[in-house]
Amino acid sequence: MLAKSLIKDLVPPLKITDTGERALLWMEEFRTHYLPVISATNYLGIISETDILGLANKSLQLGHYAVPLERVFINENQHVYDAVRFVSNFKYPIIPVLDNDQHYAGMVTVSDLIESFAELFAVNGPGAIIELEVNQKDYMLSEIAKLVEANDAHILSLSVNPSPDQLKMDITIKVDKIDLSRILEAFYRYNYNVKTFYHQSEFSENLQERYEAFMNYLKI
Repeated sequence: MLAKSLIKDLVPPLKITDTGERALLWMEEFRTHYLPVISATNYLGIISETDILGLANKSLQLGHYAVPLERVFINENQHVYDAVRFVSNFKYPIIPVLDNDQHYAGMVTVSDLIESFAELFAVNGPGAIIELEVNQKDYMLSEIAKLVEANDAHILSLSVNPSPDQLKMDITIKVDKIDLSRILEAFYRYNYNVKTFYHQSEFSENLQERYEAFMNYLKI
């Protein structure tokens, strides 16, 4: 999944000819404290609500002031993981995206990013979740997949989280089967440590409620 596929164009960028007043109005309307600033199709950087509130005369165009703009962005052909890295590194709730000619292509919000990960990891689809703990030296994805598929199921998503000492790994698997009894028996038979598991009936409603609540929180 590439960054350009996440662009929705629901939040417009600010132009260098926009006034501070208009910038604040847009930030209030789109419920954000940051917006990208462009000149024609040239991306100039990100401006914050704090920067605008500090302007002496907010009725003047943004270009009238030497407002410091942080010119950070990702390319449209970078992976969604790079968008996550951007948020982690720069702490902005928006991600400006440029095309291969370095022109402004659009913007991705953290809300858009979370929705994409919900799709990427099959959060909303039917199935069940198993969490395994394995020694890092014993981790074999092919064996885990073989045990799942041998019991008439498929892996929809899988994530790996190494322990701080790098000796063990927590592996979270989403499968397209609600009844886990046969899959669990297979893991136990091959001496896998099953930390926890969730059948569809146990986790889906609560997970969906938490997801919707979080998305609503991001839009506040």
